[in-house]
This record gives sequence, C-alpha cells and structure tokens, in this order.
Amino acid sequence: MESINFSDVFKSSILEKTSSFSIIDSIIGLTAAFIIGLFIYMVYKKTFTGVIYSHSFNISLIVMSMATALIIIGISSNVLLSLGMVGALSIVRFRTPIKDPMDIVYIFWAIIAGILCGAGFILIAAVGSILIGAVIVTFINRIKVENPYLLVVRYNEASIEKSLEHVIAEHVKKHCVKSKSIMPGNDHEVTYEIRVNDNNTSFMNNISNLDGVKSAIMLSYDGNFTA
Repeated sequence: MESINFSDVFKSSILEKTSSFSIIDSIIGLTAAFIIGLFIYMVYKKTFTGVIYSHSFNISLIVMSMATALIIIGISSNVLLSLGMVGALSIVRFRTPIKDPMDIVYIFWAIIAGILCGAGFILIAAVGSILIGAVIVTFINRIKVENPYLLVVRYNEASIEKSLEHVIAEHVKKHCVKSKSIMPGNDHEVTYEIRVNDNNTSFMNNISNLDGVKSAIMLSYDGNFTA
C-alpha cells in the first residue's frame, strides 16, 4: 500500500491548477481594468445631473471593474472553479436600492469592462468604453431635455377652474391633468403635469393672485406619478 506524506498534498493539485497562471497577463488585465474604470469614474463625475453626488459610488465603479477582471482571470483556466464561482455568486443579494436608471448603466458598464479585461479582450473594452462614454456625454451634456414639472394648486371655489386653465395654457408649452380631488370643506386640489418655456416660472404669481387659490406648488417631476 502506497503511503502519502505531507508534501504530496502540495505536489500536484494546487501546482497543476496554477501552472497556466501568468502574472504578467494578470497585471496587464488588472491595469487595463483600472484605467477603464478610471475613465468610467470621470464620465460619471462629468455627466452627473442628480442632487447629491456620491463619491463612494463613483469609486466603487473602479473597484468593480478590477474585481470583475480578477474573478475572470482566476476562473478562465479552470472550468470547475468557474462553475463553483457561479454557484457562490448566485447567493449574493444586493440590498442597496438604485433609484437612478443611469446608475445601473454605469454598474453594468463597469462589470462588462472588467469581464473583457480579465478575458484578455482589452482593445474591445477600450474602444467600447470610449464609444459608450462619448454617447453618454453627448446625450446628457449636449442635448437639452425639457424636464416636466408637477403643478399642485389648491383652491376653494370651483368657479376659478376656467381662469386657472387659461393662465396655465397661456404660459406653458404643454399641460395635462394628472389628478383632481375634493377635500372636506369644499377644498379642491388639482395636479398638472406641465412643461414650461425656458424654465420660466413667473406665471406662478398669476396663479397665486387668483381669487380663491389657497396655494400653488411646482415640483420637479421624473415621469413617475402615483395618485
């Protein structure tokens, strides 16, 4: 019966699985992932249009590119390891809510860049990232988009509805009623979706000066509304 000593444990299984591992290729892949991740970082910072800029989220895009590349480099030469990694990652659940759809685009972009760099397709990752960055910068910074607003008006006389409609139609490009409610005390509240001319909000004074209007509020609107 053949005996097995302590050194035999490290002779074959571990060394054979790492025989195809290349430090130079790994460094090149991680470096490329870092550079492309840095490019994604700069594009995100330049095109951010939200209220609160998250520096930590932007940094995570760089780390995400490098971490994804590291995983691909590790599993590219071992089929069993790749299947085990897929099983391990399938149990991961991300609880952080992502409200801006563009954040999902950046996360997906960082992951794809990491996969391509880890697999050795660095040129494809670089060219694709440049084109994606150019599209994002062009459409966000160069093309003007008319953001809609919500106009909420509360009044206590149904007779001023025609005057209210006239003032709104005269000063905005487009408007439509999103909701209307009648509250106790005969108070009415109507919500309009409006698009203003060159962000001109001076008509709010005209609405507030109408007899019977209690309040008029205009809010930024992202396209989703629940009555």
